[in-house]
Amino acid sequence: MDAAADAGELLGVCNLYSITKGQAAIRALFDGITDATGNLQPLPEVYPDYDAPVVANMEGGRALTMIRWGMPSPAFTLKGKRTDRGVTNIRNTKSPQWRRWFGEAHRCVVPFDAFSEPYNAPGKPSEPVWFALDETRPLAFFAGIWTRWTSVRKLKDGETTDNLFGFLTTDANAVVAEVHPKAMPVVLTSLVGVETWLTAPVDKALALQRPLADGGLLRLHRTNPELRF
Repeated sequence: MDAAADAGELLGVCNLYSITKGQAAIRALFDGITDATGNLQPLPEVYPDYDAPVVANMEGGRALTMIRWGMPSPAFTLKGKRTDRGVTNIRNTKSPQWRRWFGEAHRCVVPFDAFSEPYNAPGKPSEPVWFALDETRPLAFFAGIWTRWTSVRKLKDGETTDNLFGFLTTDANAVVAEVHPKAMPVVLTSLVGVETWLTAPVDKALALQRPLADGGLLRLHRTNPELRF
């Protein structure tokens, strides 16, 4: 395992996003999908270790279901620790830690309408800067993977078995790089891209790990009264 690369991605990139579009809008994009989310409420802020709606290839077919954000951490990072807080963002796709879950059965897409990157101005507290495809915040997806895993996420809960997900990151495009120059999530904006990620052979699917075009993303202004952040 490339320990340095895996350790680096544990620092996270996008660790806050929003999905306020209803489950009907997500279901409408997929034929024959099972909806196991119940009464899905808008989620203006999704944080690591939260349950969030995910479209996943599962044993019974494609499903919209709630999955906990944070894939299992590499074993070397857990030495001396009593809990595994999970890995939200995955960059090093050559690592055996992640490669075992790139098969079709473990691929998923994560719906969102905006995501945040931390802006760290010198001498000031970090604050989130939000991005979306445009001002209307249309539905889009992160390219992700998921697995079922037994671990201790929180000491008070003890050992639990959970469905867990994380999503891929890549180089930042020019829009995101102004705030976070190192990386951005892998964003899928078309149904062709979504289907490619969910069903294509591994090499073709992983070819989607590339930045979104600079013109395909808008930096949102927190002062906009229509934004609920």
